[in-house]
Amino acid sequence: MATLVSTEQFEQTPQAPRELEVPAPTVWPFILAFGSTLLFAGLVTYESVTVLGGVLAVAGCLGWFREVFPRAHEITVPVIGEEIRPATERRVVERVPIGTEQMRAWLPVHTYPVSAGLKGGLSGSVAMALLACAYGVLKIGSIWYPINLLAASVYAQSAKLGPEQLNLFHADSFAIALGLHLLLSTSVGLLYGAMLPMFPRRPIVLGGLIAPPLWSGLLYTILGLLNPLLASHIDWYWFIASQIAFGVVAGIVVMRQSKMPTRENVSFALRAGIEAPGIMPPNEGGMRS
Repeated sequence: MATLVSTEQFEQTPQAPRELEVPAPTVWPFILAFGSTLLFAGLVTYESVTVLGGVLAVAGCLGWFREVFPRAHEITVPVIGEEIRPATERRVVERVPIGTEQMRAWLPVHTYPVSAGLKGGLSGSVAMALLACAYGVLKIGSIWYPINLLAASVYAQSAKLGPEQLNLFHADSFAIALGLHLLLSTSVGLLYGAMLPMFPRRPIVLGGLIAPPLWSGLLYTILGLLNPLLASHIDWYWFIASQIAFGVVAGIVVMRQSKMPTRENVSFALRAGIEAPGIMPPNEGGMRS
């Protein structure tokens, strides 16, 4: 490893050192990061993974600490002079005009509003509910089975229902399942709307192909710890299909909404509502509002 400086700088400082001391390369930060990853990954997998992650994290901390104390580990690298001659084909210097409202572009320039994600979430909840009820009728023989099963995830009385009682109508379980379904769909819709600027041209890809596998995989990993009853009765093929139906319908609804300019392209003064000369458009009388 060597340090490169321009010949002009090298000649202007004849007393400049021929060698420099820089921090020595070390692997301990990588070991600390890897151990921290295993430490948290073990919370949803196995205890042995957590133990291994803790050992590596402690070893990374101690090793990194010894790199800087009591004396920092450094290596000496030579300073090599390099002749740098700037070259350009332009005949004049291009300058950025002062006073423009937008100095750089923030992409995307237009995107869907968060309200579009909310509408998509509510529409997707209908598709998910229809598919879940179809599962109850075709696989179990009762439309009330998935409803009571959803209510059992938070309602203790529904969790105590026997296999035959899960196929019957219960007003309290229905009300709780309906409220829980609307709450989750609204929350997911808002999150979906907040993520839309990352996929402004393909909202169906985000909602129907990317989010369902990630969300289903996360639930498959932790559902046995959070709700063993729901984990033992859930059909994961139908569950993933309902998630995809939710995302596809939500994406279709979002695509039918009108895009709006992103607020990042507007100056901070306009976003803050500050009235100042030079940033507010003139009115019909020639005065700036």
